Amino acid sequence: MNLDNYIANSASRLDEVERAISSFHFEKDGPDRYQALNREYQRLKQLVDCWTELAKIRRDLAGNEELLATTTDEELRELVEADLADLRQRERLLDGQLKSLILPPHPNEGKNTIVEIRPAAGGDEAGLFAADLHRMYMRYAEQKGWKVNLLDYQDTPLGGLKGVSFTLLGEGAWSMMRFESGVHRVQRIPVTEAQGRIHTSTVTVAVLAEAEEVDVQLNPEDLRIDVFRSSGHGGQCVNTTDSAVRVTHLPTGLFVASQQEKSQHRNKEIAMTLLRARLLEIKQRAEDEKNSSERRSQVGAGDRSERIRTYNYPQNRVTDHRFELTLYDLTNIMEGNLDELLNEIRALDATHRLETELLG
Repeated sequence: MNLDNYIANSASRLDEVERAISSFHFEKDGPDRYQALNREYQRLKQLVDCWTELAKIRRDLAGNEELLATTTDEELRELVEADLADLRQRERLLDGQLKSLILPPHPNEGKNTIVEIRPAAGGDEAGLFAADLHRMYMRYAEQKGWKVNLLDYQDTPLGGLKGVSFTLLGEGAWSMMRFESGVHRVQRIPVTEAQGRIHTSTVTVAVLAEAEEVDVQLNPEDLRIDVFRSSGHGGQCVNTTDSAVRVTHLPTGLFVASQQEKSQHRNKEIAMTLLRARLLEIKQRAEDEKNSSERRSQVGAGDRSERIRTYNYPQNRVTDHRFELTLYDLTNIMEGNLDELLNEIRALDATHRLETELLG
């Protein structure tokens, strides 16, 4: 099936779904069916709208190219060339978005998203950069209108982080943030550096889908639950009761801990949420490797040991190593303006997947 036929079929299906929603009977079909129809409607509407806008841009491109080929007015040529550059950039981004909409949705699409940030190599500087990444994601979440729920937050006396985890709730949270999993490397002069030398530090980011009980079923006999007192700076106790909780999954050896809340019950809930998310990640990764060896080389696989990005402060440069994509806009990106970077990554990833999975 060629692309034109696919879009035509999608537009026809969009009309069917729209009619089904307008005549929907909750008493007969129930809310689950309505939600499924609504999700399909949203996906098809985005697809058709994207194609319509892309077709218009391509018509404008053809018109401008024809004008450029026939005019001798230098001032007009400069204006047309500038317009062409803008149109080509928009065409590239929309083409990537269209491919993303055509490809089958990820199984985690629509789930709440858990983000964990941990300093790796680099001591205090790694902790400071972990805090910078946390602020960057918080500002981005605010721009996107996502709700943020803090799960765990452990800071350092210098203003850095030992670790933080939080959930993101909102449309597009998983599809945008899934590409952030991996090792983030920073190159800059630390505030603790007296000699003005550039240091390299790393931070790991894990992006997990929040798992429902139906996704991951836990046998109580497979769990060991320990309680302890929460600690703050330097290890001093901040609670006088054993409110912190550590849950160990005995079959895998995985363990998670939470000490964010004063309530032991709430900390246990948070720890169980984190454990389910990590076990779901392991399960999905195993299924991916079983179903297709090609997926191992796929961009955006989310391997936390993979170095995905470098932030070079002296050069104001951000480089994503998965596609050798470089933007000289670090200051703006660290302020939470991630759309240009992430949309470019999504477009490149969609092109890759469309070639390998749909075009054979």
